[in-house]
Amino acid sequence: MSQTHDIHDLAAIKREAVDEKRKLHGFLTTSTKYELTDAYDLSVAYTPGVAEPCLLIKDNEEESFNLTCRGNMVAVISDGTRVLGLGNIGAAAAMPVMEGKALLFKKFGNVDCVPLVIDTEDPEEFIHTVKLLQKNYAGINLEDISSPKCYEIENRLKEELEIPVFHDDQHGTAIACLAGVKAALRHVGKNIETAKIVVNGAGAAGANIARLLYLAGARNITVLVSSGVLHKDYKRLDSLQAQLIDLLDLESKQGSLADNAKGADVLLGVSAAGVFTKEILESMADDAIVFAMANPNPEATYADMKAAGIRVAGTGRSDAPNQINNVAVFPGVFRGAIDVRASKITDEMKLAAADALANLIPDSELNEENVMPSVFDPRVAPAVAKAVAEVAVKQGIAKNPGVVEDGSYEG
Repeated sequence: MSQTHDIHDLAAIKREAVDEKRKLHGFLTTSTKYELTDAYDLSVAYTPGVAEPCLLIKDNEEESFNLTCRGNMVAVISDGTRVLGLGNIGAAAAMPVMEGKALLFKKFGNVDCVPLVIDTEDPEEFIHTVKLLQKNYAGINLEDISSPKCYEIENRLKEELEIPVFHDDQHGTAIACLAGVKAALRHVGKNIETAKIVVNGAGAAGANIARLLYLAGARNITVLVSSGVLHKDYKRLDSLQAQLIDLLDLESKQGSLADNAKGADVLLGVSAAGVFTKEILESMADDAIVFAMANPNPEATYADMKAAGIRVAGTGRSDAPNQINNVAVFPGVFRGAIDVRASKITDEMKLAAADALANLIPDSELNEENVMPSVFDPRVAPAVAKAVAEVAVKQGIAKNPGVVEDGSYEG
C-alpha cells in the first residue's frame, strides 16, 4: 500500500498512522510456533508435559533461554517522559512508539519484542520494576526517557541486571551518526583525528554522539547548547555533560554556533528545527559534512544544505539521502548480543557496530548521496550483529561464544 503513496505527504502519513492502527487494533499480535491439533499436542504444550521444561529450568536457569521464548525476546520499555519531540506525554501515550519499535525489531533483526510502558516518573520505581521483569527477556531496550534520569536508570540497570541493557536514544543515534561521519570523511578524504567537529545539542543523543566520536579517535570536538559552548555554568548541567567538558576541554572554547561553525569540517545537529542557517552552512570548510538530525523537522533541509554548498548532507528523515537513523543500529545490536548471550553492551561493541555500518558501502560505491546504507538494505542488521557478537566474545562477556567461534556466524 505504501508504495503507491507519497513519502513527502506528511498529512497523509499522519492520517494513515491513525487509521491503520484503529483498523488493526495496533500493529502487533501473538503468534505460535507449535501446532496444536489434538489432545496429545495439548499434553505436550501444557500439562502434563510442560512440567519437564519447568524442572530443567529450576535446576539450570540458563535453560530458560533455550526452552522458552525468552532467548529471542527483548522488552522495549518507556515511562513516556520524553517521547519523540512531543515531550512528557505519559506512559499510555508512549505505547504507539514502543509498539512501532517492536515491529522494527522483528522486521529488521528477527528479534521478538514486547512493548512495555511503566506508569511512573520515579527512577527508583522504574528500576525496581524492570529488575522484577528481567527473567522474561534476553535484553532490555530503554526508550523515550527524559534526561538526566535516563543516565541513572541505564547505568543502574546495567550494573544490576544479568542481561544487556541499551538506551537506544543515547547509543543508537550515536552509533548511526559515527558510522555516517566515518564514511563521509572517507569519501571527502579527511581524517576523524584531525577533523574540526561541531555538535549542536547536548541532550542524551548529542552528548553520546560527542563521547562516541572521542572514543573513535576524534580530538577536535566542540559541543554547543542554546547559550553557546557547553560550560560548567550551564544551568541544566548533568553528569555526562560535566564529563564531556573535561574530556573535550570545552572550558577553553567560547562563542556561538555561528562562531564555531566557521571552518568546521563536520556539523552535527540534535537540537532544533531551522537553526543551521544559510550563513552558518556557507561559513564551513570546503567539502563540509552536515547531519541535521532533529526530528521531525531538521536543523536544515537536505535541499537547503546542498544549496549552501555542503558536500555531504544527511538528516534523520527517510525522504532524503543519507538517513542517519537508529533503525540501522538497534536490531543488529540486539541480534548479535542475544545470539552470543552477552551480559552487556560495551563501548567496544558500539564502535564495532559503527565500523560495520561505515564499511558496508565500499569506496567504489561511496558518493555524496550514498554514505549511509538504507535501513532496508538486507546486509545492515547482519553486519552489525556479526560485529557486535564477535567483540562480545573477544571481551569474554558472551555466555554462548561457540556461536561465533566456529566461524559460521553471519548475523
